[in-house]
Amino acid sequence: MSPASPTYLIATCFGIGNIPIAPGTLASIATLPFVYLIEKTYGSAGLLFFGSSIFVVGCYVSGRYAKLKQQTDPSSVVIDEVSGQILTFCFIPITFWSLVVGFLLFRAFDIFKPWPINIADKRIKGGFGIMIDDMLAAGYASFTLYVMNRFVWQGV
Repeated sequence: MSPASPTYLIATCFGIGNIPIAPGTLASIATLPFVYLIEKTYGSAGLLFFGSSIFVVGCYVSGRYAKLKQQTDPSSVVIDEVSGQILTFCFIPITFWSLVVGFLLFRAFDIFKPWPINIADKRIKGGFGIMIDDMLAAGYASFTLYVMNRFVWQGV
């Protein structure tokens, strides 16, 4: 597959996925400035729109990329981290600290895959399967961030 093909560029987030050390973490970090800009420009609805749109595109592109690579879930596919990282921040105000904590929470849930993320990761295949475990990780991270914002940070 050509590095100039749209499938390659989108699935690997312009090649970030091919960096040999921690491509998912690097893609998540690269997404944070966009999270900030989207939220400041379009608010939480913008984050929800962009994150969901990337999810839909990611399902198609990651499935196609995986089929071309003849792998079920290539580690070079990082569009799932981009979508998940954006969706993590849909329900809280964006600050430096919320970005740091949200990033750490999302990565932890994505890496350790608590129930039911682990079930989805093992049983659901194709592009949707590549993407869905990160959406579940984003849901866990988003909920945790919301609770922290509502009950911890509000009192500080």
